[in-house]
Amino acid sequence: MSDTLEDDKPTRRDFLYITTGAFGVVGAASVAWPLIDQLNPDESVKAVSSIEVDISSIEPGSFLKVAWRGKPVYIRRRTEEEISLAELDDDASLPDPQKDIDRVQKKEWLIVLGVCTHLGCIPIANQGDYEGWFCPCHGSHYDISGRIRKGPAPTNLEVPPYEFVTETLLKIG
Repeated sequence: MSDTLEDDKPTRRDFLYITTGAFGVVGAASVAWPLIDQLNPDESVKAVSSIEVDISSIEPGSFLKVAWRGKPVYIRRRTEEEISLAELDDDASLPDPQKDIDRVQKKEWLIVLGVCTHLGCIPIANQGDYEGWFCPCHGSHYDISGRIRKGPAPTNLEVPPYEFVTETLLKIG
């Protein structure tokens, strides 16, 4: 019976195993951390992750094109007629159904990425069959709300994350 009691007590060898294992874990973590940390975005990338745009000079019925993350963004100030037209088309048969109110924070302002969802071309504003955008590369037509209406594009123009900081300052990203 005394043999079993002695077997249950920690030995010097057990202590060495535990100590070696602990040093191994700390060593592996100290090697892994710099490798994982280097996957974070560079500071210059973080700096351009959002932009602020003064929208006070945009007249109703016109738009401003800005660059965000290397992509064009259309900021369109819509007229009452354009808003009514977009809302009227909410019940139309659309390839990617989405109501106009779900695409805007304020009815007057439409903010969309200017990248065709078919192959990434740049659509032309105020063109096409629906007075929105037209992609001449493959013939996609978008309406005044940026919704795909005709052509090979599978989805609507993307709405980037944005917020109104003030009445005249828009933050994208």
